[in-house]
Amino acid sequence: MSLRGARGATAIVAMLAMVLAMTSCSSDDETDASRAVQSFAEAMSRQDTQGAADMTTSPSQAAQSLGVTFAGMHAKELSVDTGRLVEYSDGSASFSLTTTWTWSDKHTFETKTSGSARRLSSGWKVQWDPGLLYTGLTADGRLQEVRTDAKPAPTVRTDSGKPFMQMEPVNELTVNPATTKDLAKTVRALASSVQQVAPKVTVKSINQQLDSAQGQEVVAVTLRDSDMAMLDSDPSRIAGVNVHKSGMLVMSDRRLSTPLSSGITNYWNAIRDATAGWQVQLVTPGSAPQKLAGHQGGAAPDVNTTISPAQQLALGAAVVEVAQPATMMALDAKTGGILAMAQNDAAAKKNIDAGTAYPVGATLDPVFDALEGAGKAKDKSTVDSALNSLGLGLEYTIPGLSMPQGAKPRITAAAYRPKDFMASITSMAALGVALERAADGQDSAVAPFVIKGAESKVAGGELGKLDDAVVRQIREKMAATAKNGDASDITGAPGLRALVGTNGPQGPGWFVGSQGGKVFVVYCEGDRSGTAALQVLQKYFRVR
Repeated sequence: MSLRGARGATAIVAMLAMVLAMTSCSSDDETDASRAVQSFAEAMSRQDTQGAADMTTSPSQAAQSLGVTFAGMHAKELSVDTGRLVEYSDGSASFSLTTTWTWSDKHTFETKTSGSARRLSSGWKVQWDPGLLYTGLTADGRLQEVRTDAKPAPTVRTDSGKPFMQMEPVNELTVNPATTKDLAKTVRALASSVQQVAPKVTVKSINQQLDSAQGQEVVAVTLRDSDMAMLDSDPSRIAGVNVHKSGMLVMSDRRLSTPLSSGITNYWNAIRDATAGWQVQLVTPGSAPQKLAGHQGGAAPDVNTTISPAQQLALGAAVVEVAQPATMMALDAKTGGILAMAQNDAAAKKNIDAGTAYPVGATLDPVFDALEGAGKAKDKSTVDSALNSLGLGLEYTIPGLSMPQGAKPRITAAAYRPKDFMASITSMAALGVALERAADGQDSAVAPFVIKGAESKVAGGELGKLDDAVVRQIREKMAATAKNGDASDITGAPGLRALVGTNGPQGPGWFVGSQGGKVFVVYCEGDRSGTAALQVLQKYFRVR
């Protein structure tokens, strides 16, 4: 070998030795560096912000970035796997991470990043870099997963297909006690600012919300853009008040108000949830969110209802005729479709709803008389079956109609002429419809409904075949009550049929009847509630 060749070979050997001294490829042997990186990855997988941050060279900065991203991504599961780790002779190492975010509906988002570690006096630590979470992420940025909804949002439509409720941009005016030095002054200023367009928002109402929230931010009022334009001053200039833009399902006709709106909104939200999408975004201050991944379903269909705005206006005017709690429902006599439902403020404060059962007192005496006359009062099972065929003694689940939260309607077991028999507004409505359907030649009752195409469900019995003899006797008594009995003072209602009664001097009082192809149920509480129910109905016939 020549001298030049020997020197070349020596140089190559020296270079290989240097590389081997600087670099050690990862192997199955666990090192301090690999243990540190693995501990960091495990803490990440637990979404343990502080635990992961403590394994880095900059715990405070790491905690900030990890915390906002964990919160923004709100993943059900997080899996962080470490890749090949390479150590260097200068006390550093490099590694790769595969991070997989998984949400409750099983959609996932995966990133592949690389990082480094350093040997410090306190041991090996991961060199903190926001890019460990996503390549290109900066210290002031974050990742977030957000829900997305297809546009346009579905419209809730009336029985004639016109808009009844629709999505509109709204402004949530919030009060945050932590951002004002004089909370009382803030509340007074906000109440004064919105008084012109929201007279029910008062110092008292805002303070009640603040007391319940125990120091947390509360939404004092939600205003449409048109309402905001009418304000004399900008509420956001009030210390402690913030204005948040959002969207809300609102009445197309601002004159309308109905307890049906909450149940319809729940149904509307449910169909939007079924078509909702998702998106993972890279958020950097001063820039629009950047989409990294996601999926969007198609737009949800419009919600078609049985509601008549004209009937809703009439019922709304009728229930305010009395000061005591009053609730009224109107239905199409042939189909059982709910045309309208209204209640006054007193009923709303008492949480009167369509699904809870209330005492009926003597209201249903004509029904029990008819059962006895037709030989249907032999035993409990016979009575139950006969009542069920008329829509009574059953539990209804009606899409678009809110039921009591956390409780089913209380239905007292039927027995012949029970003194404590109870019925809901819904079941009384079903009774009225059953009687009208029988007169129209139909042989069965139907469950009330408000969303077209969404089937109402019945529990606790079955809507069996109607008995002609029972129906005939009940309807005869109802006609007599309207002509010569307790409902005979009602005017402007030719052909009215009525069941009227109370559960004693303190009520409640009921009216269940039909006229002009519609069924009406009125429920009132308090002293002279039977008279109050008739007053509500009379007002309806005057304004309809």
